[in-house]
Amino acid sequence: MGDNTAGYLFLLPWFTGLSLFMAGPTLVSLYLSFTDYNLLDTPNWIATQNYIKLITQDRRYHTALRVTLTYVMVAAPVNLAFALGLAMLLNAKIAGLSFYRAVYYIPSLLGGSVAVSILWRQIFGLGGIVSQILALFGIEGASWVSTPSHALWTLIILHVWQFGSPMVIFLAGLKQVPAELYEASSIDGAGPWRQFWVITLPMLTPVIFFNLVLQIINSFQAFTPAFIVSGGTGGPLDSTLFYTLYVYMQGFGNFRMGYASAMGWILLVIIGVVTGLAFLSSRYWVHYDDAK
Repeated sequence: MGDNTAGYLFLLPWFTGLSLFMAGPTLVSLYLSFTDYNLLDTPNWIATQNYIKLITQDRRYHTALRVTLTYVMVAAPVNLAFALGLAMLLNAKIAGLSFYRAVYYIPSLLGGSVAVSILWRQIFGLGGIVSQILALFGIEGASWVSTPSHALWTLIILHVWQFGSPMVIFLAGLKQVPAELYEASSIDGAGPWRQFWVITLPMLTPVIFFNLVLQIINSFQAFTPAFIVSGGTGGPLDSTLFYTLYVYMQGFGNFRMGYASAMGWILLVIIGVVTGLAFLSSRYWVHYDDAK
């Protein structure tokens, strides 16, 4: 214990922050999920009524769950595919690689910001840049963010645009693929497309799996774009009612913090189950160098 005292002292600020700002609020929210709490009065214990109402009665909750699952299932894989494609282009021996890498990483730094979400609303709004470009080809534009059938897709495009972080990770993974594998396959007559499927993709499966788990979790937690683009309503017609946005609306809009806490814990379970399924499936498609 004496030899580790200095280490524990350095870790003390981290443990303090974990207890005060993470573990403590998490346990409190678990208790509140079983209560009727409006932020002003004393919490009233109601057992599992919040959970029962969410699952059996709240149609907007079901809508939020459907919208979020659609967003996750489309945005996460498309984002990874786009990031992998750009990483392969940047992996080529070109001049100024560091500059291009930095430029392509910028969207990941800005994509989740309020400013970019406001800009996105203007780009896809009535008379925005997208409508102006379509007008050049004689196509009548629309307010894409105000159309129920298109609004969610504008947010998906915004998520795909934030490809910088997975792209950098893919680029690091590509650097680890042995060059002799490509040389040997070239001698055997394999072309670039064949090399991608039999060498690049299998060697990158651990990196793909890592990026996939991160993208799934981040997609489930998406909030700012939906809040800004929809004006905090999840509209039009709840087409952008993300799960996290509905949690915010219930907790801080309707002052139903117990109800919102129950939603938060269900989301935690959903993310845990989806991530667990991803780990279970990884044994069938993720290949490691030391696997026997």
